[in-house]
Amino acid sequence: MRRKLLVLLASLSLIVGVSPVEAAKREATTKKPVSHKSAKKTHKAQKKLVAARSTKPVKRVALNEDPAQLAIRSSAALVIDQSSNRVVIEKQPDAVLPIASISKLMTAMVVLDAGLDMHEVISIGAEDIDDLKGTRSRLPVGTTMTRETAMLLALMSSENRAAHALGRHYPGGMRAFVDAMNRKSRALGMFDTRFEEPTGLSSNNVSTAHDLARMVAAAVRYPQIRMFSTTAEAKVELNGRIQQFGNTNSLVRSDNWQIGLSKTGYISEAGRCLVMQAWVAGKPVVIVLLDSQGKATRVGDANRIKRWMESA
Repeated sequence: MRRKLLVLLASLSLIVGVSPVEAAKREATTKKPVSHKSAKKTHKAQKKLVAARSTKPVKRVALNEDPAQLAIRSSAALVIDQSSNRVVIEKQPDAVLPIASISKLMTAMVVLDAGLDMHEVISIGAEDIDDLKGTRSRLPVGTTMTRETAMLLALMSSENRAAHALGRHYPGGMRAFVDAMNRKSRALGMFDTRFEEPTGLSSNNVSTAHDLARMVAAAVRYPQIRMFSTTAEAKVELNGRIQQFGNTNSLVRSDNWQIGLSKTGYISEAGRCLVMQAWVAGKPVVIVLLDSQGKATRVGDANRIKRWMESA
């Protein structure tokens, strides 16, 4: 069923989404965090590694005696069966890569962890304009909205100005917010992850498929994140005018998918990325796809994974 949500400036009713699932348990590694200075160099090295290994088959746990070869076109991928904490599919799961707007899941968790008033009105300022990539926005400077609406737009439509404004209106400002993002990632055992800002526009926001699986498993515990990230479309009153926004993941509008959490991402350095928590073949799974080339590749990979698991 396609879900629609009418959002007003003053308030947004919260609907409890799917029940939280038990996070995939992995033994924490002792790797050091990625530094700002080494992020770009690391990304270039990983790109070379991706190219060198692009012809290798996907490593996976067989779901039957003779599973068909599964071609994953994303450079890095990880699928975890949360019911058994088993890795079902993995492809370069420890490659450190830019993660683009997947970063916004951490942005949302940090805001919610702070217990901030979600109905407080915040504004879009000149500081929220993207001067890294020059991306466009439907939120002009001076636009006001509740913190709740900003989170909805950041998670559903990947609105960069909304995400940046969430960080800027955090107690202590942007620097305190980014520090909180990195503290949260370390607390989750994401030791190969580094955040520089809340939108993902910076290629210095880096992580691995393993780390992002941990982040997805943590984010799915938040009802607001589950609901906002899987809302198919919403009508939002901004500056006295109703505007319609849609989800950047087309799969949330598909009757063939049961998705509990979703986030897409794209910048040129990261390729097209997708993370989801979903139910496939009757099992809760976390799917992480990074550095997909071509607009349809990440969706194609997700559908191939689903068909393969359902046919096993």
